Amino acid sequence: MAGSPRRAGGRRLLLPLLCLFFQGATAILFAVFVRYNHETDAALWHWGNHSNAANEFYFRYPSFQDVHVMVFVGFGFLMAFLQRYGFSSVGFTFFLAAFALQWSTLIQGFLHAFHGGHIHVGVESMINADFCAGAVLISFGAILGKTGPAQLLLMALLEVVLFGVNEFVLLSLLGVRDAGGSMTIHTFGAYFGLVLSRVLYRPRLEKSKHRQGSVYHSDLFAMIGTIFLWIFWPSFNSAPTMLGDGQHRTALNTYYSLTASTLSTFALSALVSSDGRLDMVHIQNAALAGGVVVGTSSEMMLTPFGALAAGFLAGTVSTLGYKFFTPILESKFKVQDTCGVHNLHGMPGILGALLGVLVAGLATHEAYGDGLENVFPLIAEGQRSATSQAMHQLFGLFVTLMFASVGGGLGGLLLKLPCLDYPSDSQCYEDQVYWEVPGEHEDTAQEPLKMEEPDTQA
Repeated sequence: MAGSPRRAGGRRLLLPLLCLFFQGATAILFAVFVRYNHETDAALWHWGNHSNAANEFYFRYPSFQDVHVMVFVGFGFLMAFLQRYGFSSVGFTFFLAAFALQWSTLIQGFLHAFHGGHIHVGVESMINADFCAGAVLISFGAILGKTGPAQLLLMALLEVVLFGVNEFVLLSLLGVRDAGGSMTIHTFGAYFGLVLSRVLYRPRLEKSKHRQGSVYHSDLFAMIGTIFLWIFWPSFNSAPTMLGDGQHRTALNTYYSLTASTLSTFALSALVSSDGRLDMVHIQNAALAGGVVVGTSSEMMLTPFGALAAGFLAGTVSTLGYKFFTPILESKFKVQDTCGVHNLHGMPGILGALLGVLVAGLATHEAYGDGLENVFPLIAEGQRSATSQAMHQLFGLFVTLMFASVGGGLGGLLLKLPCLDYPSDSQCYEDQVYWEVPGEHEDTAQEPLKMEEPDTQA
């Protein structure tokens, strides 16, 4: 940093070294372990008498495209609401997701697709890696503006591993159903990030309070992210589900839930305002809670009415969380949640998990018919009753909260290593710390930031 040549030199070297080391290690692991699956490998695919139109690519890739746009455009722009942190919000989203996609391909591959000494990849593994990247970006939202890129890279390194283990325990060992990730993605990502934020608590963050708000154009950019996420969320929830009625039903339930959460958000935002005006923070975030809350249950026989009711409840809870609970979270629990991930992903994720418990407990052969095998295979095979499945769903929520909490705590300790660079309390939420900002392109040019030594993180 300026005024600290040794620290400036450390910053110049640390991030490149970490990037090159992790990319090199990942490339070596790919060379040793990763191979095309039977639908991607030229020899294996043409060995059987297959029609090209039957390749899974043509059924899954449209959903993958939508999920990919959500990760890179939706999440990135949603976090661009901070007035002087747009480069970092979009740029670090790009950076983190690119690393998480490679690392999660390996971790998830070892746990789910490791056969004959190799990891076999195809379009489905691309979708699963995007889901993992989504969880990492949710956690990033909780600590947005308060960490450096080297810290974020190490956070992703740890979180991807724990995400993969938690997902394996829930889906493979416990037989939990969670197609849209209310538990594995949203709840895990939110509480990992919240515990991480608590460990990295900054008692003097008010020095940067003047940058923590938005301006007119930054809120417009964030609203672009909201619209992309809102439009593509039915694909997000339905991407990994069984083709046919399951995928169709998942998209439909998510579609209706999002519409209801939007209406409840507009209603509550005006209701809790002192002058009846809408708050853009509520609209940007709480309107999306409908997609989160049906993540677990959307492939189940939730019914269109159930989807509407769940979405309305999620939008209401999320809006009230932004209005009343976020200040309490910081003042009483010392959790500085920059993006309000507790309100958009945490509470709606828990509600979604509990909704999954309820709907699973009501599952019957009469309601699902032959489709029961696709949604609840263990019930269809007689290995588990509906009540037992519901209890496993509930236990899966507790396991997720445990992994997220322990992982967030370990991540916080990792990110507090003295060798890692981070902005000082007076320089948080500021692009100029890590980016060259072309101030001459602004109506009011940003003055060069006077660089300071980072404060010791409490």
